[in-house]
Amino acid sequence: MYKNNQNFSHQSTAKMGVLLINLGTPDAPDKASLRRYLKEFLADPRVVEVPRAVWWFILNGVILNIRPGRSAKAYQTVWTEQGSPLLIHTQAQADKLLCRLKKDHGGDIIVDFAMRYGNPSISKKLDDMMAKGVRKLLVLPMYPQYSGATTASTFDAIAKDFVQRRWLPDFRFVSHYHDYPAYIKALANKIESFWSQHGRAEKLMFSYHGVPKKYLLKGDPYFCECHKTSRLVAEQLQLSENEYITCFQSRFGREEWLQPYADKTLEALPNQGIKSVQVVCPGFSADCLETIEEMGIENKDVFLNAGGESYQYIDALNSDDEHIEALASLVKDNLSGWTLNLYNSEKSEQLATALIKSESMADKN
Repeated sequence: MYKNNQNFSHQSTAKMGVLLINLGTPDAPDKASLRRYLKEFLADPRVVEVPRAVWWFILNGVILNIRPGRSAKAYQTVWTEQGSPLLIHTQAQADKLLCRLKKDHGGDIIVDFAMRYGNPSISKKLDDMMAKGVRKLLVLPMYPQYSGATTASTFDAIAKDFVQRRWLPDFRFVSHYHDYPAYIKALANKIESFWSQHGRAEKLMFSYHGVPKKYLLKGDPYFCECHKTSRLVAEQLQLSENEYITCFQSRFGREEWLQPYADKTLEALPNQGIKSVQVVCPGFSADCLETIEEMGIENKDVFLNAGGESYQYIDALNSDDEHIEALASLVKDNLSGWTLNLYNSEKSEQLATALIKSESMADKN
């Protein structure tokens, strides 16, 4: 059964839509909300590539009975009156990007955001955009580096929604932007701005969210794209190879994940004579639990307890003006060639309206 748009009109003006999609957030920092969120997230076969029957018992019998309580406590440390940091920053990104794109497209463009897991959901936002007349849709997953566990999973969710729709929009999808010049420049300038205020540490750590090593061995380009981002930013900053390092955080489970691990590296650096470290997370377009709590607090303790003397976390790009400019440039590149001609001529729209009225009168009779 196809979704029907109750507000649809054949005379509506076609618009372009840009939908930003980030990973997701629980509705509240409590155990029940975390259980719902983690169940949706960890049930995704793109995220955990384990035989479904086996994983169902592990997830429902073990993980969802233990992890929600622990995660709720972690979220409580970063939660604000307005909600989770990821939700706040992504909303700000969408709002500022809309203002920026209106300079070029006026009222003919709509920008909104959704979460892959949790709320606001992708299907709900697509419903809203279609109701507003979006006939050409660009989806921008907010993951600069492509991974099957993030970018491809986002595409899966869009495709699942589309098979339920009667009228599909023209559709474009940004699969990655790990080496997009404006993004690289924004990262480099963010770091330089931080240095101008706080000075430089002995080592700059680029930390990315980890994935199991087997994903790399099966062909996922994520590891390579993370290293390319680090290299390009380091080149902009004119760093030598021994002045920066690329690491991976947030692993769980017993299998091997991408290395080097961020926590193990931070624990070892003081014994190598490195007493000051600054950390930046280029794979996160907005600050969230994994950056604020894990890298900003937890791993700071690891480094200092191992003998380090100075540890500083550099905020994500969030809704910084230069980040919005980079996103606007990326969006405009991907909208290239699209025009907003109505799908139906004025005459055909009039015919469609007349037919609908005629059928309505026949039903009454």
